[in-house]
Amino acid sequence: MSKQFFGTDGIRGVPGTSPLDDATLYAVGRAVGLYLHQKHSTPHSLIAMDTRESGPHIAAILAGGLRESGVPVTFAGVLTTPGVACLVRQNDFDAGVVISASHNPFHDNGVKLFSHQGMKFPDAVEEEIEAEMDPFLRAGKTPAGARLSTDDSLHSQYLDFLRTHVLAGANLKGLRVVLDCANGAAYRLGPELFASLGCDVLTIGTAPDGKNINAGCGSLHLEKLQQRVPAEKAALGVAFDGDADRALFVSASGKIVNGDGILLAAARFLKSAGQLRGNRVVATSMSNLGLQRVLAREGISMARTDVGDRYVLEEMLKSGSTLGGEQSGHIIFLDDSPAGDGLLTAVKVASWVAMRGSLDALVSGLKDYPQTIVNVKVKSKPPLDRVPEVASALREAESALGDNGRIVLRYSGTEPLARVMVEAEHATDVERFSQAIASAIRRTIGS
Repeated sequence: MSKQFFGTDGIRGVPGTSPLDDATLYAVGRAVGLYLHQKHSTPHSLIAMDTRESGPHIAAILAGGLRESGVPVTFAGVLTTPGVACLVRQNDFDAGVVISASHNPFHDNGVKLFSHQGMKFPDAVEEEIEAEMDPFLRAGKTPAGARLSTDDSLHSQYLDFLRTHVLAGANLKGLRVVLDCANGAAYRLGPELFASLGCDVLTIGTAPDGKNINAGCGSLHLEKLQQRVPAEKAALGVAFDGDADRALFVSASGKIVNGDGILLAAARFLKSAGQLRGNRVVATSMSNLGLQRVLAREGISMARTDVGDRYVLEEMLKSGSTLGGEQSGHIIFLDDSPAGDGLLTAVKVASWVAMRGSLDALVSGLKDYPQTIVNVKVKSKPPLDRVPEVASALREAESALGDNGRIVLRYSGTEPLARVMVEAEHATDVERFSQAIASAIRRTIGS
């Protein structure tokens, strides 16, 4: 059964239009409430949001629907997505609802649902919820939003959780850190956390106004952080996205360290501590071939999944792995949390730097193969391997590259885009084959 409202990471859209219009949001709240009553005798839910101006209204409509289905709602106000995943596990919440569009600009928003285990609802549950929405949508009721007041104690509880994950033997006192909080959900939590750990904290992107989330700052815009870290003689720079479920890093020398680099540093540390179960790391199809090869040299295998932290988590649970993540900066330390958590990752990276030296040294030996991603706007999403002209271009490229390169074709789960990823030993091959495949897509299904 295909889903109408839920994509690869919850519901995404433009507030005021489907699926983020009031009628659909109310139906989501009612349907989630009904689902929770089927599983729990007295369900209780948690709602939080990032800093987008549309967040409070969406929260009120969802809460109204939940309460009309007999589910009490606690409101955490502005809180990170992994913060919600943490708090539903630690408390009596049977579901967590996050209102965020992650790294997207302010005019987008979204809804993510978490179970009591702190994991995103699986596809099957989202399908159940969509089936329950239909009668509420057909009823055509004009929903009324609920009044919400913020429980600030939840912020303190989440910060306490993060502080417990500073590694034994790591002294962060005086460690100079630059945090780019993307004018998003970590804008208060990040500085408060690292200041409480004794760090010398400098900040970017900590003045949200409802419209500037991810605007020229955060994990998609690292230029300011790259300049600031060496200029301030900082040991480390950290950039979060809008809901802080991911983090990218800048070393003291100004070098960008993405999720692949963090997976390497984490794998090395965990293996040295005897904590890397199976000597295995789970990554996605987007992780660079260079990561796979340096891990192999160090006796660590790497499994690949489809893009998306939920697929990484599924494979980790199936294989018993403790470490997984994405090049984009979602890193899962399963012994600590089932959710990718930018602040948790930052605490661990700061601990490694304090204990073992520079981030550059921690990722030494990682050679990135030239890689590019070309986004092509599309009018439809047929299977790409069944579009003859695209399939032909793909076969030609794969034949030429052999074992010395990779090609990944996929559609965005949240936008009308086809993504062409090509990596190879030589940049000329990357450019040639990525453009050939992208051109084939434009000619056949481009918008």
